[in-house]
Amino acid sequence: MTFPLRKSAAGEPAREALPAGGGLYALLRKELADQLNSNRFLLLFGLLAVAGVAGLYGALSTASDWAGSTDFLYLTLFTTSGNSIPSFASFLAFLGPLLGIVLGFDAVSRERSLGTLNRLAAQPLHRDAIINGKFLSGLTMIVLTVFALGILVLAAGILALGVPPTGEEIARLFAFLLLTCVYLAFWLGLSILFSVVCRHAATSALAGIAIWIFLSFFMSMVASSLAASLYPLDGIEGLFNMEANYNLELTVNRISPYYLFSEAASTILNPNVRSIGVVTMSQLSGAVAGYLPFGQSLLLVWPHVVCMIALTAVCFGASYVAFMRQEIRA
Repeated sequence: MTFPLRKSAAGEPAREALPAGGGLYALLRKELADQLNSNRFLLLFGLLAVAGVAGLYGALSTASDWAGSTDFLYLTLFTTSGNSIPSFASFLAFLGPLLGIVLGFDAVSRERSLGTLNRLAAQPLHRDAIINGKFLSGLTMIVLTVFALGILVLAAGILALGVPPTGEEIARLFAFLLLTCVYLAFWLGLSILFSVVCRHAATSALAGIAIWIFLSFFMSMVASSLAASLYPLDGIEGLFNMEANYNLELTVNRISPYYLFSEAASTILNPNVRSIGVVTMSQLSGAVAGYLPFGQSLLLVWPHVVCMIALTAVCFGASYVAFMRQEIRA
């Protein structure tokens, strides 16, 4: 990628003009073109599309069981599991991080191994535009992918159910898709951080996948074991440790972005969820049964969203600082 030279009044070449935005827009277009033409992105998008169709099929296969028992058909369509087939929301929670990891694990290490990073830094552009363009292009691809899959499942559900969704259902689904984008942005920022720190793309990919597997599959085991060791539930003493045990396990689980996303997604997509955490009988006394309004559901998940945004900012901030302090040699 090169930029044209300006000529001075005497007709001699002058210093190259710095493009608008420090070259960020040009780099963003370049990265988006590379991602859209990448075979691995197309394969991963196809995998997520197949998973979405499978989740939709599983929900529709049991539609006769829940169609007459809920006022939110399309929310149930996104959260209902079929015969040994997870729901669409569960597929996004498990497989979604792979999208962020694939988009960012070789963002910088590939340029360094191919020898194009020094050429890119030699262009008349701001150095921070390189790392910013990498992150923004990946975030754009995440938004396009998530909303494309969500609209695909929603359109297929309209054709299958034959009734239009309500306004609250559309608002909740839109909030869920935005929440998914924030969740995947964390994995994108984490993978870019490994790409900056690690010199080889394979090492970066393995580090990202290892953390994804640990936080998604083993974090709950660690939380349960830690809570059981500090607040055992055996014997008479266990009756007094039940609340402390649950609170500690919940706190440790919330370190994982996977648990934060799952808890927030279930709250947004299920209006029956009226609280998060321990609810005592005294708090339930006098409560009127019914659906929780959309605004109140947002208030419940707002701390989860802020936490995931903060984790994303920390990961990208660390990658930004590490990249700006690295020496780029020819």
